[in-house]
Amino acid sequence: MIRRKVVVHGHVQGVFFREATRRRAEAVGVAGWVRNRADGSVEAVFEGEPDGVERLIRFCEVGPRGAQVEWVDVASETPESLTGFAISG
Repeated sequence: MIRRKVVVHGHVQGVFFREATRRRAEAVGVAGWVRNRADGSVEAVFEGEPDGVERLIRFCEVGPRGAQVEWVDVASETPESLTGFAISG
């Protein structure tokens, strides 16, 4: 089990980034959350098996159609045994 905090910068709000991320997370069995930030970026926490978490990070590097990802910050965190995947803010 690993946990990664991801902040996606660029034109990433208003393009269904959060919903697309939630759907992909549920499809690969990753828990966590995703939210818009006031600065226009999208922040997410992914927790699960390394393969699923890495797949979500790769998705965030491209985003859904309409997104223009400029860069992605990724940080390792201590897993908290999250369950489910939520969209907030």
